[in-house]
Amino acid sequence: MNTPFEREQEAAVAAVRQAAKLCRSVAAGIRPDVVDKKDKSPVTVADYGSQAAVCRALGTAFPNDPIVAEEDSEELRNPTNAAILDQVVQHVQALGMDGLQTATEICEWIDRGGTRGVPGRFWTLDPIDGTKGFLRREQYAVALALIVDGQVAVAALACPNLPLEPGIEGGEIGSIFTAVRGQGAFVLPLAGDFDTGGGKTLRPIRVSPRADPATARFCESVESGHSAHGDSAAIAARLGITEPPARLDSQAKYGVVARGEAEIYLRMPTRADYREKIWDHAAGVLIVEEAGGTATDIAGRPLEFHHGRELSANRGVIVTNGRLHAQLLETLQSLGLG
Repeated sequence: MNTPFEREQEAAVAAVRQAAKLCRSVAAGIRPDVVDKKDKSPVTVADYGSQAAVCRALGTAFPNDPIVAEEDSEELRNPTNAAILDQVVQHVQALGMDGLQTATEICEWIDRGGTRGVPGRFWTLDPIDGTKGFLRREQYAVALALIVDGQVAVAALACPNLPLEPGIEGGEIGSIFTAVRGQGAFVLPLAGDFDTGGGKTLRPIRVSPRADPATARFCESVESGHSAHGDSAAIAARLGITEPPARLDSQAKYGVVARGEAEIYLRMPTRADYREKIWDHAAGVLIVEEAGGTATDIAGRPLEFHHGRELSANRGVIVTNGRLHAQLLETLQSLGLG
């Protein structure tokens, strides 16, 4: 008997796996001088290629579903970017996907992610979340989620550089986190097949049970432009947290909290008018919630994914293992940050 959204979950996992394969191929060619020169061409190639692959996979499986994604092909089609387009075509062709063999086909599938409206059911995609992490060959993610009537229903989050099992020297690298609302959260290897039958590849994950804030571990963005590190430090001091924050790029932070490696993820607003993009959080939020955690904005409001491309009704994002959430929100209020 099929479970709700089983087909969508299978398609989502397969899509992010294909995109991660492409991203790894691009990353393998990054030279050390690329980062020094602030050359973003590799991540540009991977961004476009990843979006084309995911949009093609979803368009084949669910042709009537709109996709809200980060990129479009306008700049890529510019003749001045012909060299970038050639690289995108080369890497996408290597995936061997039907309907993704020419530059025209690839650009058309990239633009499938250009939905701006807010229909009752749509997918949202960040083809590479964590640009600088990708360039440093550290943490980045391919983040995909299905939103139905304003709620995240399905999530697939590929983290190509995140160990499958934390703390194991020489262990397998590459994780996919996935969840369906009401069915729990799981991790599986980036390599291999998705086993919906509960086999060895699909492992349930749960948040940490820690309830003492002084022993909590928290993570935040590497870049201070993405999250106010000073506010995070003040919160940690008020809670008595002595461990320094783990700083890593992308929604990999959601995976880290979901499987109990950290209890708190802080995404503090860097300015009053900034609003988060839905594709930066949708997949991770469902994975954490289905692992037993909690995600809200800094005022404790649920995150609302039905206002377009931004979380326009929310400011910032606070993610915890659930047990620490109320105390964390109280601390924000006491510091005038909530």
